[in-house]
Amino acid sequence: MAARLKRLEDAAIIRGTPDPKDGRRLNYRLTEKGIDLAPVLLELFIWAARHEKTVASSSCTVMEQMQQQRERVLAEVRRRWREQDSTPFIPGPEVANVRRRRRARIQKQKQTNINPKRQRSRAR
Repeated sequence: MAARLKRLEDAAIIRGTPDPKDGRRLNYRLTEKGIDLAPVLLELFIWAARHEKTVASSSCTVMEQMQQQRERVLAEVRRRWREQDSTPFIPGPEVANVRRRRRARIQKQKQTNINPKRQRSRAR
């Protein structure tokens, strides 16, 4: 990993700056040259979601929106980069796990024909 980071830094795609809380660590950010790769990365991301089993492909709605609104997505990526906004763009695995558990709970409720409101009152 360190060698890859070094190569990306040498190619001026990323820049490492010391972490203000721990000077031994480096925080890496894309450079202008790096952010210019966003359209290529978006296309790879869309391709992978279409052809590979990934967390992103399980979030079909998000991927469809990204595919249909490429320019808006890229504008938002650039805005976040400029403003150093580190909010996740795509829900991570933890969000997918929450959704999966919620779907399983709903499915179980349907199978047992229990009213969700009644079930919550029983749990109390």
